[in-house]
Amino acid sequence: MPDSPPFRVVIIGAGFGGLETARALARAPAEVTLVDRHNHHLFQPLLYQVATAALSPGDIAWPVRTIFRRQRNVRVMMAEVTGIDTAAREVAAGPDLRIPYDALVVATGATHSYFGRDEWAPIAPGLKTIEDATDIRRRLLLAFERAELTEDAAARRRLLTFAVIGGGPTGVELAGAMAELARHAMPREFRRIDPAMARIVLIEAGPRLLASFPEELGAKARQSLERMGVQVLTGTRVTGCGPAGVECGEERIAASTIVWAAGVVASPVGAWIGAERDRAGRIRSGEDLSVPGHPEIFAIGDTATVTDGKGKAVPGNAPAAKQMGQYVGRLLAARAAGQAAPGPFRYRHHGDLATIGRRSAVVELGRIRLTGLVGWWFWGIAHVWYLIGFRSRVVVSFEWLWSYLTFQRGARLITGREPKGGHATPVPGQAPARELEKA
Repeated sequence: MPDSPPFRVVIIGAGFGGLETARALARAPAEVTLVDRHNHHLFQPLLYQVATAALSPGDIAWPVRTIFRRQRNVRVMMAEVTGIDTAAREVAAGPDLRIPYDALVVATGATHSYFGRDEWAPIAPGLKTIEDATDIRRRLLLAFERAELTEDAAARRRLLTFAVIGGGPTGVELAGAMAELARHAMPREFRRIDPAMARIVLIEAGPRLLASFPEELGAKARQSLERMGVQVLTGTRVTGCGPAGVECGEERIAASTIVWAAGVVASPVGAWIGAERDRAGRIRSGEDLSVPGHPEIFAIGDTATVTDGKGKAVPGNAPAAKQMGQYVGRLLAARAAGQAAPGPFRYRHHGDLATIGRRSAVVELGRIRLTGLVGWWFWGIAHVWYLIGFRSRVVVSFEWLWSYLTFQRGARLITGREPKGGHATPVPGQAPARELEKA
């Protein structure tokens, strides 16, 4: 009797969810194909440290082929998925490549959402990829270099003003890291300017920072940022972004560098398969993380919106994506082996973390709440634990220890091509922008 064909699992996306799904299928009688348009897995929670010159890209990214070099049932394909044929059960990647599947796992993540103002993207880049991080790093460092050269006091003030839009964990961490860079790492390196005089403005439309955290931790984060010299504006909606700066209603902040950390939107895969989606484009997954109407398709991580056993939304963070990937991997391993599937997905919340500079963080672990230096050490240990590979854990730990002891940063390289927005020279004779008063 001929052998039955192998159970074919296709995973789109090599983020946390995709990696954990493939790993959970290591001993399953299945052929796994992992597709991603990049050849590396990226530890996104530390991208802001690449953007602010604390770490190099190679410290937080690893080749996907290297990760799975010993898992023989995984085939890695570097390709950009362009469509899904649910009737034929095929994934399209370009005009010629078709990848058949018996089960499909969609873990394509999310990208920046400008809430219908996509024209702001060249001026205010978001932070989702290595390219985003190195672009922001270039804009940030170039601003100091150009401020050193200019003779115009108004132009210098604008060059040394940095706006971060969005008061979630990414915005808070970016603003704190920018302040640390300007006030501790760079002051002795310039002769005509004082980098410590840089103005960092964090703008949040909501009433407080870190809306997903307990209110007292959001207040602690604000206090820590303000002690570092960051100007925090809450209840302030951005109405315009341009080369001259940020508009908030009738007010304007003249800024050379603008970073977007205010919102995300899921990849378009939900539209490809006709799935029900929320306002951010995330697929509404069922209790087993499958797509309603398509029991062979699963949506996990930032691609999906999932509720736990109590009806509360599962957060879009790395631990949640890993748990989803592990669950779907176990479910598909059971399906491939002809065994009973596990029960519904249950999310285990391990807490929320955000760091503010080099000696402060806020941590929520159920009833346990940590702030200040203790929270910062816990945050660092947790992030090192999630890094892939012994080398990365050692390198990042050493970089952080060196930075903590010496206030130095080792990745302040200006590379890449001239950005299209964010550093435009003011037009001669143009009326100066009316700035918000410093808090």
